[in-house]
Amino acid sequence: MPPTLARHLAVVLSHPNQYYSPWFRWLAAHTDLDLRVFYLWEFGVTVHTDPQFRTALKWDVDLLSGYAHEFVPNTSARPGSDHFGGLRNPTLTARLAAFRPDAVLLFGYAYASNLRVVLWARLHRVPLIFRGDSHFLGRGAPPLRTRLTLRFLYAQFAACLPVGEANRDYFLTLGVPAARLHFAPHSVNAALFDPASASHRAAAGTLRAQLGLTPSTRVILFAGKFVPAKQPRELLAAFLAARLPDTALVFVGDGEEKPALRALAVSAPAGSVHFLPFANQSEMPARYLLADLFVLPSRGLYETWGLAVNEAMHLGVPCLVSDRVDLATSPSIRTGAAHALAHAGI
Repeated sequence: MPPTLARHLAVVLSHPNQYYSPWFRWLAAHTDLDLRVFYLWEFGVTVHTDPQFRTALKWDVDLLSGYAHEFVPNTSARPGSDHFGGLRNPTLTARLAAFRPDAVLLFGYAYASNLRVVLWARLHRVPLIFRGDSHFLGRGAPPLRTRLTLRFLYAQFAACLPVGEANRDYFLTLGVPAARLHFAPHSVNAALFDPASASHRAAAGTLRAQLGLTPSTRVILFAGKFVPAKQPRELLAAFLAARLPDTALVFVGDGEEKPALRALAVSAPAGSVHFLPFANQSEMPARYLLADLFVLPSRGLYETWGLAVNEAMHLGVPCLVSDRVDLATSPSIRTGAAHALAHAGI
């Protein structure tokens, strides 16, 4: 029999990131797909300032090896994934045409280039697959005009890849038939977040000593952007009100809420609230292992899933999770003995 021809799968994604690169690498190594990722921006692999972290960063893990990819020139006057005009890539459809994909996997729709991909694919009868993790938790369905627009948009896709139950309900509410929904959960780099790593645990012990925490001190951890949507102030206020003995709260990250957090922390008992700067990927396992409890207090309108919890759980750290993120629908959170839900204040 003649060999099976490889299927050409084009992936269109804003920029390289630590959650999807291992997935692409695995697909390239373990399937017969001829996979090519088209990146629309170089954030993460060159130094850029993240406006919410208020930090110039470049991820310190390999995001590009092991799979075919290319960067499509972005001509936006203000490149970014935080606004519609941040991704403008005039040559993208020409690059897709040159690759001749059998299908296009598109991440998100709210950018100029992404909508051009939808138009190009429909015009050329190339099946579209959609990846996006929106949900209605904490906000309800959008206005009628928005719902009708989204129903029309999602009708253009041959399949959608929900990450959780709330995301699945979102697609169903917007008219996507159940037969077109294929569960594709979020994942993390298991090799990096290895719970058996002696070096990670040693680094966590060193960090605990540097913070002046005794072996008996219980540590509650928040890691991420200090922005209102993630509710770090609400977490700190709850910690102060609880007056937990021999317990410390550690914040890892940066953002606009940091001055307010520091001001509020002045009233805390000495040595009970600590602030650590933004940590790159290779530093995060030690930060998680410092904790006896990781807390994600986010509001669902702004936080769709909460991938930091995936990382913490992979390392065996118990988690307290807001009920306004899709992760709250996960059976591992709903039924796990070491994990719990909390009502998010909105």
